[in-house]
Amino acid sequence: MSGTLDDDSPQARMWNGLAGQAWVDTQDLLDGLFQPMEDLLAQAVAARAPRSVLDVGCGAGATTLAAARLLGAQGHCTGIDISEPLIAAARARALRDGTPATFLRADAQRHAFAADGFDMVVSRFGVMFFDDPVQAFANLRHAAAAGADLRCLAWRSPEDNPFMTAAERAAAPFLPDMPARRPDAPGQFAFANARRVRGILQDSGWNEIDIRPIDIACTFPAKDLVRYVTRLGPLGQMLHTLDAQTRAQVTDTVRAAFDAYVHAEEVRLIAACWVIKARKGQA
Repeated sequence: MSGTLDDDSPQARMWNGLAGQAWVDTQDLLDGLFQPMEDLLAQAVAARAPRSVLDVGCGAGATTLAAARLLGAQGHCTGIDISEPLIAAARARALRDGTPATFLRADAQRHAFAADGFDMVVSRFGVMFFDDPVQAFANLRHAAAAGADLRCLAWRSPEDNPFMTAAERAAAPFLPDMPARRPDAPGQFAFANARRVRGILQDSGWNEIDIRPIDIACTFPAKDLVRYVTRLGPLGQMLHTLDAQTRAQVTDTVRAAFDAYVHAEEVRLIAACWVIKARKGQA
């Protein structure tokens, strides 16, 4: 099992480029938006009380540090992510907060984990980006101890999450070259099909698989809406390529597409997700 990190892979290029930096720059916004998901995973960690937790696709470290605060001196949490800017932000945040945690800049699909090292594996929207998800989840199973729990949150379909695709739909007339989302390809909605996810987990050796839909009410300040729609997602990857006049026109058009989600000073949306559970069998 190679620990090599392929910095030339599409995902590595994306998350070590504009996408990774955008997530660093909007960390405060995203932490607030995804707070309910962090709370769900924290509850699962508290119920299990593991000694060691692996947070896959940890980003800027919010979920890793939430779990670390829960466990205190009784456990240890490790976050892993392919993005150098996000891992740097997570390490700085842990130091600033005084919360002990370890952060690895590595590809969880290929990283040479020590066997049986973690009592629990969690992820908040971090497992949909593997180019070979069966290999990735087999590697995570290798890293998990016998009896370890897997708890992940992943997005359901684009149709179930209109808020998440509203910006690109509104911008499409201005950006005919915007790449189309491909079903099952690495990305935000790669786990939209629950039957496919179950097959991935089965093929990678996990047991007691349970995949259930959940609708989560999320909010963030309306003053941050333009920052959200212009920095994140496919539009955030392309907006900087436009001239100033077109960029302003696209921004105004896209902002108007979100009017239905704005309630006074707050943006409100429903995040349609899967709660994915599994367990590594006893040796």
